Amino acid sequence: MEKYFLDYDWTVMAPELIILAAAALLSVIDLLLKEGGNRRLLGWISLAAVIGAGVVAAQQLGDPAYEILSDTYRVDDFARVFKLILLAGTGLILLGSFREMDREGKEARGEYIYLLLAALLGGMMLTSSADLITLFVGLELLSLASYILAGIRRKRTDSNEAAWKYVVMGGVSSAFILYGMSFVYGLTGTTNLYTAQQRLFEAYNSGYEPFVLLSLFLMLLGFAFKAASAPFHMWAPDVYQGAATPVTSFLAVVSKAAAFSLILRVLLGTYLFLLQAGPWQELVAPALLVIAAASMVIGNTAALRQTRTKRMMAYSSVAHAGYMLVPLAAVAGAMLFESTIYYLIAYLFMTLGAFTVLMVVERETGNEHLASFAGLSRRSPLAAAAMTVFLVSLAGIPITAGFFGKFYILIHAVTAREFWIAAVMLVTTVVSYFYYFGVIRMMYFRPPSDGKKVPIPAGAAVVILISLAGTLLLGFLPQWTLDFLGQMDWMSTLSPVRDTLGQ
Repeated sequence: MEKYFLDYDWTVMAPELIILAAAALLSVIDLLLKEGGNRRLLGWISLAAVIGAGVVAAQQLGDPAYEILSDTYRVDDFARVFKLILLAGTGLILLGSFREMDREGKEARGEYIYLLLAALLGGMMLTSSADLITLFVGLELLSLASYILAGIRRKRTDSNEAAWKYVVMGGVSSAFILYGMSFVYGLTGTTNLYTAQQRLFEAYNSGYEPFVLLSLFLMLLGFAFKAASAPFHMWAPDVYQGAATPVTSFLAVVSKAAAFSLILRVLLGTYLFLLQAGPWQELVAPALLVIAAASMVIGNTAALRQTRTKRMMAYSSVAHAGYMLVPLAAVAGAMLFESTIYYLIAYLFMTLGAFTVLMVVERETGNEHLASFAGLSRRSPLAAAAMTVFLVSLAGIPITAGFFGKFYILIHAVTAREFWIAAVMLVTTVVSYFYYFGVIRMMYFRPPSDGKKVPIPAGAAVVILISLAGTLLLGFLPQWTLDFLGQMDWMSTLSPVRDTLGQ
């Protein structure tokens, strides 16, 4: 039976509506405030909105999957879990960056806050999109807000350069994605992901196999850029270095998580039939594994030569994107969603924690060179100890969240009998020890340039402690997290919703 606009249960979109209302409200308040006025209240309002949206999303976990707006917007456990990751990341970034944005300039504080919420909203839309149109709208909302955030330090040439490169490369990637989508629509006559899956299967068996595969690989090119996977990672080092550190952490964590939700939603919602038809094992999986291997090798080897911490973390992010692609290539293996999401949660805590410590050090020393960490263990023992845990976790040393994240992904590779990618994972993980432990060596075995203590603002201290607790708890209790994720209804992500609320 046809449903009208007011017939839908709009409470399923409550997290998005809260963020949308907060972003609109903050933009109006920012316009009404005097130039140079105190905008600290905007930060607290935005943080309250993110916490409120997170509480609502958490309460919805386990509810039946629901589709609205003619099945273009889908709210299932997959979307809810990813929204919680995006909200948690954004909330921690907001909390830790209040003092940082004061240092960068109060005139950009309001723009920074509501643009961050706009980018978050785009990412949340990506996680729930069941249609190519809503998916592209969410992607562009995330991308456009991120472009502006990268260049929000208007008076700095490196920030302007970062924003320009990001815009150009982002526009090219969006063009590839849109071109691939046009083939999907031309072959199926629909933009719905799940209806397109059925019709693409028919087109594939009717002599249009090259066009079906072309549509997939065009979109994969764009997706690889959004996830900062090699060889489409060229933008990441310059953008990470030129953007303000809170923006860099947003791109490294929240934007990457949204990109992987996009990849999972499209590949498993539209092209899953290729798993049965044969080309997945013959073409798709090898292509994903090659991208994964290239990301691990290029990311870890390039990071060895970096003297700037943010560029090193950028290449580290490229390598971690490679690790996260392995379970998707081995989609026939068990626990695809659980292991991928576990790794994303672990990556959120250890990366945000590392960037927060970097932000504190950068504020005190005025630069983010590796040498700025010299003697940090004597200048700020708490920051040095926390940074050590984060780096050890990123390197995959037991017993940390990063170790178990890589372990479960390695099991995926072995289960799928892709032993070569498992070998690449092990070798590149060992390579990563050199640059991660290079920072630790600086903190503990190099004398400080001066004996001045490094103060940690209250907000940054809270973020560091939360990230530290998350990194250690995921390492000590990995099975608890996997059991919790195992209770989610992941199978509804792979097929249309048969029974929706209100029907």
